[in-house]
Amino acid sequence: MKVDDSPPSEGAALKSVRTLMAQSGVPFGTSGVRGPVSAMTDALCFAYTSAFLQYLRSIDEFAPGQPVALAGDLRPSTPRIVQACAAAVRAAGGVLVNCGLVPTPALAYYALGRKMPSIMVTGSHIPADRNGIKFYRPTGEVLKSDEAGMLEQRVSPDDSLFDASGTLLSAEPLPPTVEITSAYRDRYVGFFGADALKGVTVGVYQHSAVGQDVLVSVLEALGAIVLPFGRSESFVPVDTEAIRDEDIILAHAWANDHTVDAIVSTDGDSDRPLVADAQGTWLRGDITALLCARALGADRVVTPVSSNSAAELSGAFVAVRRTRIGSPYVIAAMQEEIAADPGAIVCGYEANGSVLLGSTVLDGDHPLDALPTRDAVLPIVSVLAAARRSSVAELVASLPQRATHSDRLPDVAPAQSAALLGWLREGSAEEQRARIETCFGTIGGQVVEIDTTDGLRVTFDRGVVIHLRASGNAPELRCYTEATTAAAAEDLSRCALIILRDELLPLSHPD
Repeated sequence: MKVDDSPPSEGAALKSVRTLMAQSGVPFGTSGVRGPVSAMTDALCFAYTSAFLQYLRSIDEFAPGQPVALAGDLRPSTPRIVQACAAAVRAAGGVLVNCGLVPTPALAYYALGRKMPSIMVTGSHIPADRNGIKFYRPTGEVLKSDEAGMLEQRVSPDDSLFDASGTLLSAEPLPPTVEITSAYRDRYVGFFGADALKGVTVGVYQHSAVGQDVLVSVLEALGAIVLPFGRSESFVPVDTEAIRDEDIILAHAWANDHTVDAIVSTDGDSDRPLVADAQGTWLRGDITALLCARALGADRVVTPVSSNSAAELSGAFVAVRRTRIGSPYVIAAMQEEIAADPGAIVCGYEANGSVLLGSTVLDGDHPLDALPTRDAVLPIVSVLAAARRSSVAELVASLPQRATHSDRLPDVAPAQSAALLGWLREGSAEEQRARIETCFGTIGGQVVEIDTTDGLRVTFDRGVVIHLRASGNAPELRCYTEATTAAAAEDLSRCALIILRDELLPLSHPD
């Protein structure tokens, strides 16, 4: 495919990204692309990568002859998609920098430090029959403000590159791999110190995370004794927001069989953390990230509405700002907080546990540079270092006891989720309250507050929260709950999902 800057009248064969989205069913927008592997043909991945680079040309952030960094995760479809993206970089005149199979934040750290665009082929935590492509501008993640410009880019097919099914006919060899993970490791060793985890025994659940060896390397460089667990040659869809039952069982078994201070892991592209205490109990992501923000001495915290309210209740921060769910919203709000208070340490985090560092942290001779994108290593190391003075369990106990749980109903089309949420929000505020209490009053009580920042987040007078939203990554309806204990939050989630599945979805979408 070719990119073209000509006006529409000069290129009848040109197709906008919006058209390609409609034809393929693979969404292209903020942060990048995600969809079924079967739909992510080489031709489509080539087109989307070309459109991204063309957008960067339009804002003077890329030109032929300039480098573009490219990396991927360990899922089976990634090598093919990497080749398609590489072909697009070459066709645009870019100089391909092959970073190999590395964590997304390692790629971002490398590329942002050199002010070059970067592309990460990953589906993050979703199953192996799906994949994705994340795009980074030379200045950071693609944000919502970039989305309209990217969607209006137009590309035209070049039939000589692909067969009738959209498969790349000839893939050029990738250039030699540039080693970038040592600098990523040194980022943490320089700040925390080589003895930061001396005497700490950490189990690392490696599974199929692309950072399975990088995480071990970082922890060992910080002085920890590392016990690798659960390495897998096949892809394992570890979701740090909806931890699988088998991963809960594995962590408890490893803690029972080995003496550890903690067990840690990440999702597939290693930008979301998992931390378990010495008994193998996984922490919720927003608790891990909150502990990290507190340990770093953050002044201002930005987090989505799906994170639990312990951030405000802890009193640890000058300000806590809530956003819609998604790192682009967190980053945009962090930028505003930094502009409002340039001397403050501004930190963002998500309910999945990832931490986005908006400000440089000064502590001793080695500053921790800002890295305003999802990172898993920073929260893992911060919590482990803080726990040396007590334990992971005691750190958690020091926070206000607000527990969250997240789960989802799979195979719920976005239109079906939209219909349900629209129905619940119909009418006046009193009508909304009455409808929500009719649906969920038996498990939540009376409605105290309705928040529509992202989906529908309802606070009830029994001190519980039910938050519903359509997933932005997969055809599913997400349910986040909050209560005073983990068991209560989980039970609330279970009951809410039963109501949604058996009563409300059929009612709001009878077909």
